[in-house]
Amino acid sequence: MNKKLKLFIPFLFTISIVFLFYIKRFVFLKFYPPICNFFFFLMFFLSLFTKETVIQKIAKTIEGELSVKQKNYTRKLTYVWCIFTFFNFIISVITVYMTDNIWMIYNGFISYILVGTLFVSEFILRTVLKKKKLL
Repeated sequence: MNKKLKLFIPFLFTISIVFLFYIKRFVFLKFYPPICNFFFFLMFFLSLFTKETVIQKIAKTIEGELSVKQKNYTRKLTYVWCIFTFFNFIISVITVYMTDNIWMIYNGFISYILVGTLFVSEFILRTVLKKKKLL
């Protein structure tokens, strides 16, 4: 498959979903966020049963070879992301059965704020741990 086409497919998919929301009120489309959240949970969870978790692979790509402390830290961080994505999945499923406004506020705003908060908090913690030579 053409490389440009591969990059264009996710864009087309997103535009299609937005278009379907615009032209018709399909209730099943409200399950899009729970499905995405479930797949993120599954990705983190299943990686716990492999030699390297997803986060370890990302860290290894950025940092190079990881120390034992870094491997332990990234494995524990994978547990944190598993728990977070699981609860995000549960809440997004609950919002499907609530009003459209609540669904939009949570899935279009609050969930992104929570993801960003966790990401930034972990980044700050990691930076502090590195400065104190604990990581």
